[in-house]
Amino acid sequence: MRLHSEIIDLRATTTEDLDYVLAAERDELNRRFIGQWSREQHAAALDDEDIVHLTVQDKAGERAGYVILTGLQDPNLTICIKRIVIQTKGCGYGKMTLALLSSWAFTHTDTHRLWLDVKDHNARAQHVYEGIGFKLEGTLRDCVRTEDGFESLQIMSILRHEYRQE
Repeated sequence: MRLHSEIIDLRATTTEDLDYVLAAERDELNRRFIGQWSREQHAAALDDEDIVHLTVQDKAGERAGYVILTGLQDPNLTICIKRIVIQTKGCGYGKMTLALLSSWAFTHTDTHRLWLDVKDHNARAQHVYEGIGFKLEGTLRDCVRTEDGFESLQIMSILRHEYRQE
């Protein structure tokens, strides 16, 4: 799969991208906001028909992040944005990535609901998601154990009919 916009492209992640993916995931600016996978988990996702693992790159072909979608075979027609990591910050790449993913999900699949979770202290990401039309569904209180205690996740989603209204 390849998705294009005026500022970025999303393409299938390859095994050659995994060093970049792992470094971006573990970067100090990202790791406190996202889950961590092993190389083996990322590699397995590349061949899983229920998962889309994409690399975000700028128009010069430089990697700028990655994204993982899960639930492509969900009988409830629900896709999860499992992970979205933008390494090149402040350029609008996160918002454009989310717009491309939403467009693809609602125009190229039968998806009824596109959802994600976001740590409740990640106001920057929440703002981006709301700007695309995602709505807060609720909070999973103290559901993620960390070195410092527990963190809560907010569940956000956009439904097909809401996307069409945007």
